[in-house]
Order: sequence, then structure tokens, then C-alpha cells
Amino acid sequence: MKRLQQPLYLLAGLAFVAIGIIGVFLPLLPSTGFFILAAFFFARSSPRLERWLLNHRVFGPPVVAWRDHGAIPRKAKYLAFGGMALGFAMFVTAVRPGVWLLVLVVLFFAASALYVGTRPDGPDE
Repeated sequence: MKRLQQPLYLLAGLAFVAIGIIGVFLPLLPSTGFFILAAFFFARSSPRLERWLLNHRVFGPPVVAWRDHGAIPRKAKYLAFGGMALGFAMFVTAVRPGVWLLVLVVLFFAASALYVGTRPDGPDE
């Protein structure tokens, strides 16, 4: 079973890196979360790729902050809040939801914002 897991973990890690890179260019796709997942899978399949990701000049610091401290840097929080607001505005404009769907989506975004907002900013906090 272990022989099958390692290639699957490697493929998952590579897929999450690809999605994360796409997320860098699409404002509604949170790239950091995908890089965190990629690091998780690389840790179980490829120490070399895990090291590359953790030491990457751009992608590495937020992954390390999350892994070591459960932290989301303040700038990333602001970007997340902005992305949530933009996503909510696009949802309301495009879907024109009924009251119950709107309430569910508001609760989802509020819970997401609360979670992000309550994470520490970094190791000093």
C-alpha cells in the first residue's frame, strides 16, 4: 500500500502546486491554501520538492508560517478579506440568490472571515 501512496501523494502535491500557481493570477482562488496542501503531500512523497516549496522566495514564507505557528500574515488576511468581499459581490450580482441561499452564503463568508481573522499574524503574536 505504501508503494501506491507515495506516487499518489506526489501527484497530489504537484496538482496543488499547479492550482496554487493558477491562484496567484486569479483573485478568487486562494493560492496559499493550495501550497500548504502541496507541502503536506510533498512531506509524504518527496523531501526534495517539500524543501523547494518551503524555501521558495514567494510561496515558502506563508506555508512555513502556517506550518510552524498556525499563522496567517496580516497582509494575507487583508487579501483574503478582500477576496471574500469580491467573491460575495460577484455571487450576489451573478446569482441573485433568494433569501435563504443569501443567508447561507453570508454565514459561510462570515465564518471564513472569522476563522482567518482569529489566526495569529506570525510567531511574534
